[in-house]
Amino acid sequence: MRLAGRPHVRPVTRVALAVASGVAVWASFPPLSWWWTAPLGVAGLALLTRSSPRLRGGVGLGYLHGLGYLVPMMSFLRGIGVDAWLVVALIEAVWFAVLGAALTLVGRRAWWPLALPVIWLAVEWVRDRWPFGGFPWARLAFGQDSGPLLPLAAWGGAPLVAFAVLALAAVLAWAIVRAASAEPSARRVVLAGSGTSVAVVCAAAFGLAAAVPVPTGGTSAHGAPSHTVVAAVQGDVPRLGLDAFTQKRVVTQNHVRETEKLAAEVQAGQVPRPAFVVWPENASDQDPFTDPVARTLIDTAVATVGVPVLVGAVINGPDSRHVQNAAIVWSPATGPGEIYLKRHLVPFGEYLPFRGLLTSIAGRFSMIAKDFSAGHRPGVLSLAGVRIGDVICFEVADDQVVRDTITGGGRLLVVQTNNATYERPGDNGYGGETAQQLAMSRLRAVEHGRAVVVAATSGVSAVISPDGHVLQRSGVFTPALLVADVPLRDPRTVADRLGAWPERIAALLGALAVAAGAAGLWRRHDAAPPARPVAEPDLLAGRA
Repeated sequence: MRLAGRPHVRPVTRVALAVASGVAVWASFPPLSWWWTAPLGVAGLALLTRSSPRLRGGVGLGYLHGLGYLVPMMSFLRGIGVDAWLVVALIEAVWFAVLGAALTLVGRRAWWPLALPVIWLAVEWVRDRWPFGGFPWARLAFGQDSGPLLPLAAWGGAPLVAFAVLALAAVLAWAIVRAASAEPSARRVVLAGSGTSVAVVCAAAFGLAAAVPVPTGGTSAHGAPSHTVVAAVQGDVPRLGLDAFTQKRVVTQNHVRETEKLAAEVQAGQVPRPAFVVWPENASDQDPFTDPVARTLIDTAVATVGVPVLVGAVINGPDSRHVQNAAIVWSPATGPGEIYLKRHLVPFGEYLPFRGLLTSIAGRFSMIAKDFSAGHRPGVLSLAGVRIGDVICFEVADDQVVRDTITGGGRLLVVQTNNATYERPGDNGYGGETAQQLAMSRLRAVEHGRAVVVAATSGVSAVISPDGHVLQRSGVFTPALLVADVPLRDPRTVADRLGAWPERIAALLGALAVAAGAAGLWRRHDAAPPARPVAEPDLLAGRA
């Protein structure tokens, strides 16, 4: 379908610009963290799709933008395999093809700048939830942890931060279109007016973000303590990549050793005594309920430190074909107690859709011998009288999973993670996946007004204040102990109270905008006069 009135741009130029616009959005994320490139990249895609002469051209431009965005973003999957890296990027880029089509449909409507933010959020809303539970990684807001828009998370979470980025992009794209369409004699005046409009919107967005009161201290209710000392243990792994956990119990032994070191430092007065200790995801690769050696190792560490330990472990169940990703509260007096089971599992990582087909195509998938089974209860646990909200690794990207732990009473947010498969030596945590996950944790701190303690097997472990500042952090592939006095808070932010409604409303408006754009296109198509028949050439004409 050809869309009338679209200016012509050479195909090679379109391809290059579409990819470049995606790369610009990726550059806003760690490790570069150039937050300001995100509005530029989004504006570039908006301008390209608006000028696309055909709907399928918008689909292609969106897909190329998605590849430019996601191929570098997902490069940390090289630890699993180049094929896995590229397959994930190619599949997830399909959502940007949908986005490109939607933006093309509304591109010639007078209200297209207003539609841009809500259409983008609508596509993100679906991508975060479907299929296989969704893939919320690489959301636009997660590239803003180092920028001035981060405080907006306290008012509307990740969706509001993304909306602000998209609004800036829409104003920038509108200003460019307005200036380009002006008569040459008036172009200087139009450029000045457009530039002023962009400056005013930027100032308003940044000023609003700066005015948000982001909490930093503890606030208690009913006489509860407003601070507590927490320790995060990073034991490290003996190998890299997919072999990180092939030596049974070695990872657990590493965490036992570091916990005993912590106990010695407390005894010597070098660090304050923590109220509880956090071990990372998969700190015990053997089920401590069925493996007596693993249980003895954990019992020894907990008894030595003398305070409860939140143990990340892989446990068997609920049947012989499944295992579960668990966080276990382990008391020095009573042993294992409350358990949280990871709710949002990673498709193709923790479980295999279409297992038979995939294992027949790629033998590497057979390394996932058993599928993980998801839990159903929010990760609200009690350690030493402190209610914490616990999420495990990938779950930090899921708005609802994190929010449930806060609305359920969590006064401190804990992120247990294992990044050993994805991190590389020499990156010091500034590579891909680990730094991106830390950026998400910073946004969650501001969104919920909670301190965040990140415990990782091999790094990066970190302590983050409720205003998003990183107070302590470790390196990677090195044992580490983080001990910090962190605030405990009860009040809920505006984002907590609004919940998912801002994003739902934006997604609904986005769907309505696309429907209106499509309806207008079909009305113009139906109203167009029929094309004049073209006479076939006379092959005999001019023959002697």
